[in-house]
Parts: sequence; C-alpha cells; structure tokens
Amino acid sequence: MAAIETNALTKRYGKARGVTELTLRVEEGEFFGFIGPNGAGKSTTIRTLLGLIAPTAGSASVLGHDVRGDRRALLREVGYLPSEASFYAGMRVRDVLRFSAGLRGQDCAREAARLCDALELDVSRRVDELSFGNRKKVGIVCAMQHRPRLLILDEPTSGLDPLMQRAFFALLREQNERGTTVFLSSHILSEIQRNCTRAAIIREGRLIACGSVETLSGGGTRRVTVRPAVSLQGLTGVRDVQTLEDGVSFLYGGELRALIDALHGQAISDLTVAEPSLEEVFMHYYTGDDAKGGDTR
Repeated sequence: MAAIETNALTKRYGKARGVTELTLRVEEGEFFGFIGPNGAGKSTTIRTLLGLIAPTAGSASVLGHDVRGDRRALLREVGYLPSEASFYAGMRVRDVLRFSAGLRGQDCAREAARLCDALELDVSRRVDELSFGNRKKVGIVCAMQHRPRLLILDEPTSGLDPLMQRAFFALLREQNERGTTVFLSSHILSEIQRNCTRAAIIREGRLIACGSVETLSGGGTRRVTVRPAVSLQGLTGVRDVQTLEDGVSFLYGGELRALIDALHGQAISDLTVAEPSLEEVFMHYYTGDDAKGGDTR
C-alpha cells in the first residue's frame, strides 16, 4: 500500500495557484524528499494531504485514507511538523508534550523523554520563553513521540543549529529503519541528497521531476572543469557554462567519447570530471525558458 498517493491533485485559492494536477506516489517505508523553493506549493500540498484544506480537484489518499473522508483516522497514524509551530502561551514544554499525546489518547512519556534527551530540550521551560530553534524541537517531539506510521515534515531544520540538525536526522533515520515512512519537504538540497532515497521536484505548483535521488542528481550528467579555457564549439549536451579565472567549467550530459574528441588537440593542463551536486541539477529545472512567475503558497 502507498503511504501517499495523489492523482491530478489541484488546489486553487480563487485565481491564485496552489498546486496543479499533482500526481505522486510514495511507498510505505520510503525516506522521500519533496523539493522546491519557498512558494513552490510544498506547504499547500502537505496541508491538502492532511485534510487541513480541501482540494479543488483531483484525489489524494494517505495510508489508505481518502483526505476528503475520515481526517481523524488519517491523523491518528501521522506525525506532522509544520514549518512554523505555535503553542499555547504559558504552558511548559512537558505540558505541551503531554497535551499532544493526550489528543491521541496515548501515553508517550517514555518516548518523549528519549527524544527530548537526544535534542537537548529542557521540558521545564515555558514555550513562550523559548528561542525559535527550541520551539522547533518541541514540534519535532510532538510529531514523533507517538511513533507514527508516516512522518510529514515541512522545512523541519529551520532554526536548528548544525549539531541539532545532525541529531534530528539520526532520529529520523532510526524511525525510518523501524518502518516509518518519512516525507521530508525542504528547499535545502543537501538534506535531501544525504538522507532521501527518492525525491520529487515541484515548480510553480506542478510536479516537474520524480525519481531516485541518484537519477535526479544528474544520471549521466557530469561537471567538467578544464584549464585553461578551451573551445566548446560543436559539442552538444553542454549547459551551465561558467568562465573561471584560469579555465572553464560546465555541466555535460553527452557521450564521453564526444567530449574527448572535442578536447583533443587543445592545450589542456588540467581536466576534472565529477558528479554534479543535486543543487546544480535542481537549478536546471528552475532556469528553463518556460519558467513563469506566479502566486503559489
């Protein structure tokens, strides 16, 4: 059974675009990345999946539950971390965690204590006295303490320092190894590349690519750096050409034999061929001639 499945899912806000005909399938047990810059439609997708807002058209199911149907049954099996979590002022962290567990009718005290220890979260503090990063930790524990079948995380690491980010992803990997599906929405591409097995890229509310992180990272595409600068005339499969002080660098998706033939006979002191970063490939999807501005949420 799919953990998340959408078919032509569409959400509009009057004339404003949210997401358009989004078709996506995430299998149970996956560590899945949902990539896009701010405003691409990631949060709208997530809120629709959780039944927090109603779709305009299309369909979606989460863990077998239709998002238009029994939202309570759906949410019982899901842990959700919004990009910005808010809590009742005056409550202490321990009270927030107990309140969150009580909404689910569960005693999560032991797991909550373990998570708080891993994230160095002081449960005696009042939530309105916490920094943004520590409030984010409270949201993480609320989302994870009941050991859900599916974790949906919207920009989860904003506000966390690098050490806490490392601890957080260690907890996520641990949950995933126990069978929890992780749906990680982020615009930080290194997070996706290090932790996810598959990912989808959304642009202006539309899904534009989906596959293994390895495939999205370029497949046969390579970052080629040549010193000194050489002529690339007649060489196809070249993009993102960058002129260096002492050479030239470019992404190359053509045949290696053609590259060697094109460089043959030119004065070359250094040649480097390496895999591109996911960020380099991702930017390719956002710099096409068909990119258009728009209002997304």
